[in-house]
Amino acid sequence: MATKSPITTLIEIAETDTDEAAKKLGKTIRYHEETIAKLNLLVQYRDDYDLKFREAASKGITASQYGNFMSFLEKLDAAVDGQKLVVAEALRRVDVAKKEWQVCEKKRLSYNTLDNRIKQEIQNKELKRDQKQTDDFAARAYFYKS
Repeated sequence: MATKSPITTLIEIAETDTDEAAKKLGKTIRYHEETIAKLNLLVQYRDDYDLKFREAASKGITASQYGNFMSFLEKLDAAVDGQKLVVAEALRRVDVAKKEWQVCEKKRLSYNTLDNRIKQEIQNKELKRDQKQTDDFAARAYFYKS
């Protein structure tokens, strides 16, 4: 069984790291999308409740009902503001995960480039050796013919 070269080991580690970083990035993107969906639901609910308040107010409501509507609207506004912070934090996490993935991918590509260069150098040396052998055989054949 042939032993693995150090560069092959590094490539495998880099590929594993890149895969893990990609999975993490995918999870953070999904979470960000979920936070946006929740924000949209909250905003829609707040707008619906505000419409309900305006319709009730146009028909006439008591001071107590007005206070209840306003109190709940304030709570909804606070929830919307809180969810906006959650969305911003989720976006920040996506940016961090993307940068981590990019670092891992760059390292993986660097190792692959290095490995390809090494393989190309080995191939070039083999070609030169084969050419030298061919030249030697041709020279000997010519020498013995003469």
